[in-house]
Amino acid sequence: MNALISRLVSVTIVLLLTAIMSYAQWVAVARAVSGRIQQMDQKSADGKGGYDVATVVIEAPAQKVYQTALERLQAHAAAVKVIKQDDKKREVAFTNGIQTASLQANFLGDKLTQLVVASTLDPSQPSATSLVVESIQNVCTELKVQCTLQTD
Repeated sequence: MNALISRLVSVTIVLLLTAIMSYAQWVAVARAVSGRIQQMDQKSADGKGGYDVATVVIEAPAQKVYQTALERLQAHAAAVKVIKQDDKKREVAFTNGIQTASLQANFLGDKLTQLVVASTLDPSQPSATSLVVESIQNVCTELKVQCTLQTD
């Protein structure tokens, strides 16, 4: 009976250590890419639409990133209007009157957040890439985090 208990305790300890090490490695990878803005767009085959997405990992709590993004949008109310807001999901949609985009601050860890900004592409309007990337850069600047657009 004691041997069985010893084995169970040993297996539990090994599983717990493995889980902790895996989480630590994942966080290390996320921190290594922190501040790199990745951008992607896609037009539909028929040319009638598509999407534009940019994402960045920021070393800050998700709620703080979301609140900062929201405050930046509200501070520029003359140029950008908030059209939808979901504080629980940390998601906000906004427009400059021509282009519309949404952003979401996703929790990755206590002080680690993935900020995603996306917009639809309308062939009759200019590309929303600059609006999407500028939104991320504004949040990074406000949080005093170095963010750079990756071009490779």
